[in-house]
Amino acid sequence: MYINPHALLSLVAGILILIRPALLNYIIAIYLIIIGILGMIR
Repeated sequence: MYINPHALLSLVAGILILIRPALLNYIIAIYLIIIGILGMIR
């Protein structure tokens, strides 16, 4: 079974934002950096 890393990252980021809304800026920044790195690797 193949899990799309983008979908998994989105799910984790969404759960973290629900748990700790104060972390929103950090979660978005980390998410964008990881998506950018994954985009360059592929």
